[in-house]
Amino acid sequence: MAKLLASRYGKARVRVLKVLREGERHRIRDVDVQVLLEGDFATSYTDPKGDNTKVVPTDTMKNTVNALAKDHLNDEIERFALFLGEHFLKKYAQVNRAKIDISEREWRRMEIDGKAHPHSFVSGSEARTFTRVVQDRQSQTIESGIRDLVILKSTGSGFENYPRDEFTTLRETRDRILATSFSATWRFREHPENFRVANEAIIAAMMKPFAENYSPSAQTTLFQMGEAALAACREIEHVDLAMPNKHCLWIDLKPFGLENKNEVFVPIDEPHGQIECSVARDD
Repeated sequence: MAKLLASRYGKARVRVLKVLREGERHRIRDVDVQVLLEGDFATSYTDPKGDNTKVVPTDTMKNTVNALAKDHLNDEIERFALFLGEHFLKKYAQVNRAKIDISEREWRRMEIDGKAHPHSFVSGSEARTFTRVVQDRQSQTIESGIRDLVILKSTGSGFENYPRDEFTTLRETRDRILATSFSATWRFREHPENFRVANEAIIAAMMKPFAENYSPSAQTTLFQMGEAALAACREIEHVDLAMPNKHCLWIDLKPFGLENKNEVFVPIDEPHGQIECSVARDD
């Protein structure tokens, strides 16, 4: 005998690109949406004959995302996620929780003769902003963030005074490259006036200690970035940060009769250091 402990289902990778038209000047919203529903769906799993009487088709979920994007996908992906969650909770009595994940691709304006073009764009980096909204009939949580933001500082970083044993070969240094594919997720305790403006302020704040502070370790820098995020936006209460340390290894050029004064390196993706922390307000 077996019993169903938990279940959820939905539609993933629903791609929508929307053009926000303001006369000749356009803006682009390019999003990837996932909808997951929980509720009274147990018999659809456990009935030997199959019971689809309460199962909202995932194709309907896709169509819902596309149709509601017409009027509700605007500047703030958080508000679109909230609207989608509320829609499924109100529309279907058998749904008791909706989880909406949205990530967004950045499109930057082309510059033609030094001027930003009103309706031509070039894709940005591989970084994605995202939000996750989880709603039931009593509460909601909103998390937003950024993932895969590749950043690098060519100096102003070091690593010294660490434990050594028979397997230690790493050289101490006060001048190294610090590079990472950075990710962070912050949780809102209340709605800001504008989610997009708040998110941009948080990201900009985290970049300042990365760029300006001497980094004695990735750990120190990561905590300082978390502190900066909390200081930049009073509406967030908690931030999770991850810094995969993308190593750039110094190359010994002495066999070729050359001196390498921290100029030539080989970037490697594997293996990499994985530095993570969570930072919350202490008040």
